[in-house]
Amino acid sequence: MIPLRDTIPSSVFPIGTSVLIALNVLAFFYELSLGGDLDIFIMRYGAVPVRFVLAGQMDEVSTFERFFPLFSSMFLHGGWLHLIGNMLYLWIFGDNIEDRLGHGRFVLFYLLCGLAAALTQIYINPTSRIPMVGASGAVAGVLGAYLLLFPHSRILALIPLGFFLQITEIPALIFLVFWFLMQFLSGAVAITAAPYTAGGVAWWAHIGGFVSGMALVYLFPKRKSQLWT
Repeated sequence: MIPLRDTIPSSVFPIGTSVLIALNVLAFFYELSLGGDLDIFIMRYGAVPVRFVLAGQMDEVSTFERFFPLFSSMFLHGGWLHLIGNMLYLWIFGDNIEDRLGHGRFVLFYLLCGLAAALTQIYINPTSRIPMVGASGAVAGVLGAYLLLFPHSRILALIPLGFFLQITEIPALIFLVFWFLMQFLSGAVAITAAPYTAGGVAWWAHIGGFVSGMALVYLFPKRKSQLWT
């Protein structure tokens, strides 16, 4: 299912969401400009589980060098479809969460969800040497928050049915629960695969981000409406 829009309008312009999308797009264009140096760049600024784990045992690796890739990896993508898919979800669901939390708190919430997502994948697969990149984990946190805050919203979605495409409105509760179950089932299959040497989707980052979004959203106070009048 591909979301096209939701039915809950935002009361303010989503500055935080727009800035995050712009940063992701700019980072991707920078990736495209690197040519043959892209692989080195991704290895350095992507989140590599085994490097993060081993860095804790190496005095010559600074705290910055160990933790910064957990954040920089959120703004890197492996291709156009990867970028567009993540940004589409962020635009559709992010504005409502930003509306509820406020601009600054939303950006902080987004980054914390992305951090939790990366750490979840590292915990599940600590020996992987494949760099994790993408905003999926942070975006999954936004989806988790949306599920709790706007369960009665409806999502206009594009549904592939073989050679045909169907556009229909789906309750947000059904759309997001189905999305999470698909991630969980895929993650359950992936966790049984050994060895963890091939690239692919970091399913457990999605799961960790989604769950962290549900847990964190209530720790952030709602924005005061009088500040925005």
